[in-house]
Amino acid sequence: MLRTCRTRFEYRSPRIPIRSFLALQPLSNGDYLKSLGITSIELMPVHSFIDEEHLFSKELRNFWGYNSISFFAPASRYSNNDATGEFRTMVDAIHDAGLEVILDVVYNHTGEGGHRGPTLCFRGLDNLSYYRTEPDAPGQYINDTGTGNTLNADQGQVQSLVLSSLRYWHRSMGVDGFRFDLAPILGRTDEGFTSNHPLLEAIDGDPVLHDALMIAEPWDPGPGGYQLGAFPARWSEWNDRFRDDVRRFWRGDDDMVGALQARLTASPDVFEGSGRAPFASVNFVTSHDGFTLADVVSYEKQHNEANGEENRDGHRHNFSTNHGVEGATDDPFIAAARKQQRLNMLATLFLSQGTPMLLAGDEFGQTQSGNNNAYAQDNETTWLDWDLRETATSLIGEVRELIALRDSFPQLRRTRYAEADLEWLASDEAACGIVREGSMACLFNARSSAATFELPSTGDWSPRFATADVNIEGSTVSIAAHCVAVLVRSD
Repeated sequence: MLRTCRTRFEYRSPRIPIRSFLALQPLSNGDYLKSLGITSIELMPVHSFIDEEHLFSKELRNFWGYNSISFFAPASRYSNNDATGEFRTMVDAIHDAGLEVILDVVYNHTGEGGHRGPTLCFRGLDNLSYYRTEPDAPGQYINDTGTGNTLNADQGQVQSLVLSSLRYWHRSMGVDGFRFDLAPILGRTDEGFTSNHPLLEAIDGDPVLHDALMIAEPWDPGPGGYQLGAFPARWSEWNDRFRDDVRRFWRGDDDMVGALQARLTASPDVFEGSGRAPFASVNFVTSHDGFTLADVVSYEKQHNEANGEENRDGHRHNFSTNHGVEGATDDPFIAAARKQQRLNMLATLFLSQGTPMLLAGDEFGQTQSGNNNAYAQDNETTWLDWDLRETATSLIGEVRELIALRDSFPQLRRTRYAEADLEWLASDEAACGIVREGSMACLFNARSSAATFELPSTGDWSPRFATADVNIEGSTVSIAAHCVAVLVRSD
C-alpha cells in the first residue's frame, strides 16, 4: 500500500458502462493504470442511491450517485449478484496492484429530497433530529445542499451514524480514504461552519480512522459555504482555485502570473497559514463536475440540452476556449492547438507542488460533447470510451512521462513550504519560470510568441520535457509559444 501523501496521485474514476464493481479488476490488475504511474483510484459514490423523481419523469437516470439512501449498503446496480462481496473483491484486486481506494461519500443530504419528497429512511425515523429545519417552520427543510434537505451534523445520532459508516467502509470494506461531498455541511452549526465542529473533531480523533485519508470538497451552496483552506490540519482539500487559475493562465487571461505562481507552489496563500503541508492541496484542472479536459479546449459554452433543463443548468464560468470553432472540427491547426493546450494544463498539474488528481479519460481525450453537468447522462455521453486509447497513444505517453518525471524529482513532492528553495525567473504578464533547489527549472509560456529566460549560470542545463521547441544557449533559454518546458542542471 502507498501511504505517503506527498507521492500520491489520484485517478478520479467516473462510472463505466459495465454494471459491476468487478469491472475495475482488469483495469487495476492490468498494465494500463499501473503503467500510467497512479497510486490511488478515487471512486464516485457507491452507497445505495435512487434516481430523482424529475429524472424518472424524463426517462433519465442519476449517473453520479450523489443521492444516497443508505450509508452502509453498496449500490446493487453496480453488482452482478452480491454487491458487498463484489465490492470487497474489487478493493482486494486494487490493493493487490499496489493502489489505494478513495471513496466519495455523501453525508450531507439523503435522497428524500424536499419536505414533499418520499419517506425512505431518516424521515421515517426522526425527521426533526436527522434534518435541519427552519426555526419557525419545522415542516420546511433548510436547503444548504441544494438538494432539498440537509443532514443535521449537530445531532449526536447523525454524528454516530457518520462515524459508524466511515468505520465500516474503512475497516470492513477496505477503503483507504474518503472524499467528502459538500464537506462544510459536516462542520455546520446554526451559526455557520466551524473547523472545530464536534463531528469533524470526532472523525479526526477516531482510533479506527487514524490512518484513513480525509479529503474535503470544501464548499456547499449554503450561506458562507465556501471554506477552502478552513478544514482541520489532517485534511486535504479539493483546490478549485488551482483549476480556475491554471485554465485562465493558459486561456491567455490578463495578469495571471501571480496566481499561477501560488498554484505551482501548493497554494501557500490558502494552506500554509494553518500549518498544513503542501499535499493538503488536491490540485486538478477537471473533475466529474464540469467539462472534461478535451471539452475545456473545445467549447466556450455548456451544451446541456440533453439534461432536460433547457440548458439552464451547469457552470457558467468554465474558463474555457474553443480555439475558433465550437465543438468538434476537422481543422488540423485547431486540433493541434487544442492538443497542445491539453498537454500544457496536464504538465502544469504534474509540475506543481501538492497532490495531483487526474480525471479518468483526460489522458486519452474523453469528451462529453460540451455537457458540463452530466449527472443525468448514464449513456455514451459519459461512459469512458476506452477505444480512444488506441488513437491517443502520443498524449498517453506524454502523461506517463510527466508522472514518471514527478516521481523522479523530490523537488516536486516537498512536504513543507520553503520559499528559500525556490528562485523565480523574470517573467511578464503571460510567462513565468521557477527554479527548484537550484537544479530543476520549470518554464511556462502562455504567450503567442516565444519567451526567453535567464537561468542560473552555474552548471549545464538540458531539457527533460517540453510541449514545444526549446533552445538553450549558455544560461539563456527560449521556449516556443504556448509551451511548458522542464530543464535539469548537471554540475
